[in-house]
Amino acid sequence: MSHNTFGHLFRVTTFGESHGPAIGCIVDGCPPNIPLTATEIQVYLDKRRPGQSRFTTQRQEPDQVKILSGVFEDERTPGQVTTGTPIMMLIENVDQRSKDYGDIRDTFRPGHADFTYQAKYGVRDYKGGGRSSARETAARVAAGAVARKIIPGVTIRGALVQMGPHRIDRTNWDWEEVHRNPFFTPDARAAKFYEDYLDGVRKAGSSCGAVIEVTASGVPAGWGAPLYAKLDQELAAAMMSINAVKGVEIGAGFAAAAFSGEENADEIRMRRGKPEFTSNHAGGILGGISTGQDVVVRFAVKPTSSILSTRKTITSAGEDADVMTKGRHDPCVGIRAVPVGEAMMAIVLADQFLRHRGQVG
Repeated sequence: MSHNTFGHLFRVTTFGESHGPAIGCIVDGCPPNIPLTATEIQVYLDKRRPGQSRFTTQRQEPDQVKILSGVFEDERTPGQVTTGTPIMMLIENVDQRSKDYGDIRDTFRPGHADFTYQAKYGVRDYKGGGRSSARETAARVAAGAVARKIIPGVTIRGALVQMGPHRIDRTNWDWEEVHRNPFFTPDARAAKFYEDYLDGVRKAGSSCGAVIEVTASGVPAGWGAPLYAKLDQELAAAMMSINAVKGVEIGAGFAAAAFSGEENADEIRMRRGKPEFTSNHAGGILGGISTGQDVVVRFAVKPTSSILSTRKTITSAGEDADVMTKGRHDPCVGIRAVPVGEAMMAIVLADQFLRHRGQVG
């Protein structure tokens, strides 16, 4: 299996399977002499960690990260710093229940990658989905923590802005509220509604989708390049690479199609000696290059495919069958996609920053 690496100058390669002994990543291209500890990385992994509320999978994984290479500390250095060599990070799997998947050894689960992996490779890891499992995203979050250290001054924040068909009220937006509820939503009223809504979905053995919004503030004008290294192009690819994501939009996104040219134009004025935009329909990116405004990305996460109702499918022998997925699953996988989206934003921006610096100094 190839194509496990993302990025150009800042490159992330992930490895491991959902029910294997461990997952992890190798980060190549991180500059030297950047302070980095496992504790700093753990902060972000704890946001994604499963089993923290009744609204996520009850798989109990501590997701404790170990840095195996790429950092150095001695009596002459003020703490642990990167060396410029590949940074390898490992996260052990400690709570696998592979027996839950015995019934689907020869049966393809609808909505999962079972059929396509079998069609492509002739073999598949049916225990938790192997590489196709969202468990792999923990390694991305670890890599994203490293990426954040490369772009100081840039603040990356994510939030859940829609669950199922229910959108938040954007006039209630409060970034601090994101840390007060288990849904990472900035609308306190919506968070209360989501409790009852998702409880109903969970008790019915079903699932629902979500929309996640990720914003990067403090990105200077000039990051990104035409024609085939556009910042929005690479952000779209990064978000689409996340498990269960089926749509990405930048700024106004699809809504821009309904605007007039006058409505869509982000007009500019000089204010206090700096250019200032009157709106941000472009999501902070024009011509593939950052404008200095907030970079805004949204992505749609489909409903979790693992549900308790019986679905029609086929077996590996080509026979019709019915299947019901057992095990521990997120009723809304979009919740834990918030820190993953933040991580992918950080990885893209770190890579774009290093390439920008290499091209223009």
